[in-house]
Amino acid sequence: MKILITNIKELLQIREAAIDKVSGADMAVLPKIDNAYLLIENNLIADFGTMEDCPDISTGQVIDATGKTVLPSWVDSHTHIVYAGNRIQEFADRINGLSYEEIANRGGGILNSAKKLNETPEEEIYNQSKLRLEEIMQQGTGAVEIKSGYGLTVEGELKMLRVIKKLAENYPVKIKATFLGAHAFPMQYKENHAAYLDVIINEMLPKIAEEKLADYIDAFLETGYFSVEETERIMAAGKQYGLISKIHVNQFTAINGIEACVKHGALSVDHLEIVTDEDIEVLKNSDTMPVALPSCSYFISIPYTPARKMISAGLPLALATDFNPGTTPSGNMNFVVATACIKMKMTPEEAINAATINGAYAMGISATHGSITKGKHANLIITKPLASYYQLPYAFGSNLIDQVIIEGQLLY
Repeated sequence: MKILITNIKELLQIREAAIDKVSGADMAVLPKIDNAYLLIENNLIADFGTMEDCPDISTGQVIDATGKTVLPSWVDSHTHIVYAGNRIQEFADRINGLSYEEIANRGGGILNSAKKLNETPEEEIYNQSKLRLEEIMQQGTGAVEIKSGYGLTVEGELKMLRVIKKLAENYPVKIKATFLGAHAFPMQYKENHAAYLDVIINEMLPKIAEEKLADYIDAFLETGYFSVEETERIMAAGKQYGLISKIHVNQFTAINGIEACVKHGALSVDHLEIVTDEDIEVLKNSDTMPVALPSCSYFISIPYTPARKMISAGLPLALATDFNPGTTPSGNMNFVVATACIKMKMTPEEAINAATINGAYAMGISATHGSITKGKHANLIITKPLASYYQLPYAFGSNLIDQVIIEGQLLY
């Protein structure tokens, strides 16, 4: 099946040679072609260029994109979209003055979601989660990482990961699974952290590896959750099973967690609402991608990742949604890109780079996703007619997507 997109006003994120990420000043550069075409063949990007070189195709579909922008689909490298129920009451509690920590201490937060998940049949969790996945696909997300972490029991974690596997089998969107058994300490282990670490390392991990249910391993490295030492044990254990780390860190406090993550070769460090000068120095010249989650900051009114400081220091940065029932009940990457521009002072070029090529790096898929490059998967957003691609973050409340192509197929 061939699809030829013609008369593209702006074709964004074109990379003749595949790159894995962009950093520092290079994040402000977003290569594009005006008045362009793009050819899809066998679900891959086969060719692109200016309209004066546009080929004729005798078979296939032609899409006229006059006045429209085409760019790679969003890559969302940090989500928790497999869960049961909701935490709407906690939303009201925060409005009434309770903090995230106070809600958690009352049995809310992650433990609330864990209770609901363990009480809900696997099929029902799948049916709830697939609706969220379908929604984000329509919003332009063509690749997504999904974490476990609301089971906190052997069977609960396995149940979540099996749901993620089933989603990956049934939908064309690229999905990577992350094991997050170290999301919080269950109530019975609050005073016995070592015993729960033993469950994670010696019971959960072997079964997950045996069923090949995860690509990555994660932990909530934070004051009141998992310490640096505990997280290091989890990262080391994951490595024994071939699971690279992607770690929650520096959401509320900086406790030298980033240094530990870099030392253990973490693919990404995510949240980073609090970033010290020492953290930036550690991240320089590392292979670890910093990931910002601005819609989480928006929803629970905490600081935003200091993007300007980090980019000025030469670092790369990726953007993701953190889609979850408690602190970010949205998987809309369009809003994430807009919020990064409005609240983190990222330029549209930087934000789009962060949500495409750098997001792909943070998922370990930059060889196949995240840019308009020949041979990469045909995952694309076709916008409605725009004055400029700057309109994407500018009109933050509008749906400016006309069509989405995932794995060479138009979504309907």
